[in-house]
Amino acid sequence: PVWDEASRRVTGLAAIPAGELGRPRIDVTVRISGFFRDAFPHVVALLDDAVRLAAGLDEPDEDNYVRAHVLADTREHGDERRATMRIFGSRPGAYGAGLLPLIDSRNWRDDADLAEVYAVWGGFAYGRGVEGVPARQDMEAAYRRIAVAAKNVDTREHDIADSDDYFQYHGGMIATVRALTGRAPAAYVGDSTRPDAVRTRTLSEETSRIFRARVVNPRWLAAMRRHGYKGAFELAATVDYLFGYDATTGVVADWMYDKLAATYVLDPENQAFLAESNPWALHGIAERLLEAASRGMWEHPDPDVLRELQEVYLKSEGDLEEDA
Repeated sequence: PVWDEASRRVTGLAAIPAGELGRPRIDVTVRISGFFRDAFPHVVALLDDAVRLAAGLDEPDEDNYVRAHVLADTREHGDERRATMRIFGSRPGAYGAGLLPLIDSRNWRDDADLAEVYAVWGGFAYGRGVEGVPARQDMEAAYRRIAVAAKNVDTREHDIADSDDYFQYHGGMIATVRALTGRAPAAYVGDSTRPDAVRTRTLSEETSRIFRARVVNPRWLAAMRRHGYKGAFELAATVDYLFGYDATTGVVADWMYDKLAATYVLDPENQAFLAESNPWALHGIAERLLEAASRGMWEHPDPDVLRELQEVYLKSEGDLEEDA
């Protein structure tokens, strides 16, 4: 970025010389949210400027992957502007990545279904002078080159298991790359909650960390029980979001499903709390865990645990019908 010293505003962009950079220029594709699109159009334009700046540098292919890919795509279809599109998002006026309603409907079979919805919702290009033009083909061309899928977290107010956005955007990207190429990209979560100590973890490491630190932390569970109906809702939502991440990335291990079943459903105190405060949450958690087993995501569940889950599911369903 080129900064104005007086105002500390970014006034333009400059390329770091190759010798100073000390590595090739990496080709980066960005999936933006509808909120980011609406709130930061100037940043979207600058990101697009950066791609086009890198693509225009007279450097060898091995030192500038951006230029190499833009030249290859331009030779293929003849449109240099299309070849530089790297910022994709929802249709103008639309929000989300489409995967939450798909997962909730249970109307999906494999990566191809997840990737289709992700592409239909997110295949619109943005940049300077480009305001959400349909560009699914160009998005998929860029996604076929993705080797690393990264998501940054910059606040401790949320984690990857307490919002659907994480699995929709990050998980959706991973599932789409896998569907397009047959291989999963390396998945990372950047932690910049402390700017003086930025850390990068693999998605597997981050999932394990959040699972132990919050999801099955007795103190957090006790805090949720103090919030009654809404606390029970948060437990059910946590299970749903972990399920969504597993559906898109395969990141939830069997021991996590075992622990969720034991802690959220089969623990007498927690089960009694859910049954009293929010029986819909208890029913939903049991149903989601059973779905994970039926889809093979929970690969080796204990038969006795499954039987107990089914009993809780059927009992909660009967209780809900009686109250209806």
